[in-house]
Amino acid sequence: MGAYWFHGILVIFLVILWALEKKFPKAMASAEESLLVLVITSIMAVSFFQVIARYGFNTGWSAALEFNTTMFSWLILLGMGYGLRTSLHLGVDIIIKAVPAPMTKALSLFGAACCMLYGLVLLDSSWVALLGVDTKGGAIDYWLKMYKIGIGSEELHYPGFIQDAFGIQSRIHRWLLLLILPLGLALMAFRSFQAFVDIATGRRKLLISGHEAEDMVEENKHILKD
Repeated sequence: MGAYWFHGILVIFLVILWALEKKFPKAMASAEESLLVLVITSIMAVSFFQVIARYGFNTGWSAALEFNTTMFSWLILLGMGYGLRTSLHLGVDIIIKAVPAPMTKALSLFGAACCMLYGLVLLDSSWVALLGVDTKGGAIDYWLKMYKIGIGSEELHYPGFIQDAFGIQSRIHRWLLLLILPLGLALMAFRSFQAFVDIATGRRKLLISGHEAEDMVEENKHILKD
């Protein structure tokens, strides 16, 4: 079975996610947004209280920097997929808006395909060797190394009751903190595939967000007139 067991887990994760989003689209969209809000809030809260503790009481949480660094990575990797799903990523659309509609669609499909390919290469580049390219590694390979080694984080520790209940080391396993790396890239590739399908079937025009200001003005014309 080798290292491919984790590939299977990622596929199962994406299939379950797809099924849940088909069955409960609004609830899943809300859950994804709530998760991002939770991550941002945790960063802000830790940063705020760390400043108060440091300058007000000459103390602080030694793991604050590592916690915020980890949460920022979660925010970025989760945000990539969210931005693709909601067309929130900014981009230059001068060319695709200037060409005929069929060419706009073709360029948008090309962009979605490139994003999907980029995500797959970062996730696991070993398959690129089939094209004659000498390469190996990727997010899955790196995560598996951390999983096998089992080393802990620098400052982040499990709560005492968890250590006692499961008899584990005090420092939080690094593979657990880095789990978002393969998950986020798999989600990015999946969202790119969804965008490709939506553009191909006409449910969506662009991969990126374009002319937000114009759209907002158009939507709020009645307010501006008043």
